This record gives sequence, structure tokens and C-alpha cells, in this order.
Amino acid sequence: MSSFITALVLLISTDTLAEQQAVRESASARRIEKVASVPASRKDVWRVLTTTSGARSFFAPDARVDLRAGGAYEMYFDDSQPEGRRGSEGCRIVSFEKERSLLFTWNAPPRFGPLRDEHTWVLIELMKGAHGTTTVKLTHFGWREGEAWNEIYRYFDRAWDHVLQALMRRFDGHR
Repeated sequence: MSSFITALVLLISTDTLAEQQAVRESASARRIEKVASVPASRKDVWRVLTTTSGARSFFAPDARVDLRAGGAYEMYFDDSQPEGRRGSEGCRIVSFEKERSLLFTWNAPPRFGPLRDEHTWVLIELMKGAHGTTTVKLTHFGWREGEAWNEIYRYFDRAWDHVLQALMRRFDGHR
């Protein structure tokens, strides 16, 4: 079974009926898929994705990562803002397979108003690449319909490119 399908199965057991409905719709809906070749071992890439200090080294100026199902996966992009508007507050880890995959909820930036409270999901998969690299595949899914959701989709289609570039730069020259 593919990791994406496995992620959907895991999400079916989510807490709310609204989340369950969104997951069911996600199976055939659009998703953002990005792939990057990171010049580091899977172990090293896993460490920066799944620890607070690692996330601070490439993703956001501050973070809170609690690597357990239900644990926080929060990136704080602007600490000058009030709590709840600094970044991905309230996002959580759904599941993980050590050094292979990480599934977490994600939210829109505060400028998207109440849609910020309707989480989507991000699955990051790590695969052994050529010459000591790690292939990182990011899949962002759970998109709803409507122009506001289309704007959020476009935002993240660009944003994830920047995040993966920052991850690659984090390891440049550090094999």
C-alpha cells in the first residue's frame, strides 16, 4: 500500500466528522506534490524534520515539535504576533514511521481568516537517494472547494518549494 493511501487510512480515524469527510474527499482530490534531493542521510534529514532544534535550522525561526502521535508540529514564523497568529499553532503529528514518513496537520497563514482553523494534511516521505542523498517527497492534501481555498492552494504550492530549498541549503556541504 502506498504511503499516501496509508496516510488516508490513518486519518479516517480522526476526531471529527468534518475531518473524516475532508479525508474521504482527499483521496481523489487535488494535492500538492513536491520532490527534492537532499544532500544528507535519511537519519540526518529525519532529525531536522522531527526535532525543535532541527526545524529551527531551516523551517522557521522558532518551532515546537513533539514527535509522537498527537504531538505538536508547530512552526512560528513571526513571534511579534499574538499567540495563535505566529505560525502553525495547533498543528499536530498524526503518525510517523521513523526515518521514513511523517504525517501532520497543517493550517493556512492568519491572513486567510477563519479558513486557518480548517486543517489540511502534509505527508513527508524519505527515501534513500543516489550517492548518499535522501529523496524527500512532500504531499499536501485535504483541500476544500472555493476561491479562497484555491488561493491557499496557490500559496502553498509556492511556499513548499521555498521550504524544500531551505532544507537542501541546510545540508549543502555537510554530508
